[in-house]
Amino acid sequence: MMEGTGGPYLNTAAVTAPVGIARLLQMAFGCTTFSLVAHRGGFSAAYGTFCMFVWTFCFAVTTFIITCEFTHLHSCLSISWGNFTAAFAMLATLMSVTAAVIYPLYFVQLGCYPIGCEVRDFRIAASVFAGLLFIAYAAEVFLTRAKPGQVTSYMATISGLLKIVQAFVACIIFGALVNDSDYGKYVATQWCVAVYSFCFVVTVVVVAISVTGKTALLWFPFERSVVVYTLGAVLLYVSAAVIWPVFCFDSKYGSPRRPDLCAKGRCPWDSQLVIAIFTYVNLLLYVVDLAYSQRIRFVSHL
Repeated sequence: MMEGTGGPYLNTAAVTAPVGIARLLQMAFGCTTFSLVAHRGGFSAAYGTFCMFVWTFCFAVTTFIITCEFTHLHSCLSISWGNFTAAFAMLATLMSVTAAVIYPLYFVQLGCYPIGCEVRDFRIAASVFAGLLFIAYAAEVFLTRAKPGQVTSYMATISGLLKIVQAFVACIIFGALVNDSDYGKYVATQWCVAVYSFCFVVTVVVVAISVTGKTALLWFPFERSVVVYTLGAVLLYVSAAVIWPVFCFDSKYGSPRRPDLCAKGRCPWDSQLVIAIFTYVNLLLYVVDLAYSQRIRFVSHL
C-alpha cells in the first residue's frame, strides 16, 4: 500500500499558469520554426547556422524547464532555479530576436526566382514563427520580472536582466573585433579590447554565481562586490567610449569617413563603427544597472 507524500507528483501549474502557457507557446513556435527551415526553407553560411542553433537550443532548454517544473525535478538540482529560468528567458529573448531579424534579412525575398515559390513561402512562414517565438520569450520576461516590493531572485530584477544584455552586447563587440577591425594597430585600442574582455568575464561570473545559488557561500559580501564592480565597469567603459572613437575615426589615427575602396563585408571601418556604437550601448546599460543596483537585495535560494 502506497502512502501520500504530502503533495501531487505533477505540477499542473507549470503548464496552466501564464508563464507555463508562454513556455508551451515557445516550444510550439520554436519547433515549428526550425522544422520549416529544415524541411524546405533551407539555410546556409554562418548566419543560417546561427539561426538554426538559436531555435534548436532554445527549444531544448525550454523543454527541459517545462519537464523539470511539471515533474518537480527542479527541486533535485543544486542550482537557483528562479535565477536560472530568469537568466535563460532573457538570453533566449535576445537570441530569438537576433535570429528573427537575421533569417528574413538574408534568406527571404519577395520574388520566386531563383529559389522557387515553395521555398520562398516556407522561408516567409519560418520568419513569421521566428517573430512569434521572440514575442513568447519576451512575454515570459515580462511576466517573471521583479515587481516593486516583491521578494524574488536576483536575475529577475532589472539589474540581473541587464547583466544578460551586457554580456550579449559584449559578444556582438567581440564578433566585430575579429572581423578585420584592426584593433591591434594601437596600444590604446588594445586597452579597449581588454576593457571589453574584463567586463564580459566578470559579468558572466556574476551570472554564474547567481544561477548556481552560491552567493551565500562566498567569503566576501557578494551584493556589495557586484555594485563596486558595476561602478568599475562604468568607469572602464567611459575610457573605452572616449579612446575607441578617437583612435579609429580621428584623421590623425584613422578615417572619419568610410574609405571608398573598402570592400563590403570586409571593411575595418565598418567593424570599428559597430564596436563604437555598441560600446556606448553597453556604457548606457552599465549606468542603468548601477542605478538600479542601489535598490535591490539578493535572494540566492529562490
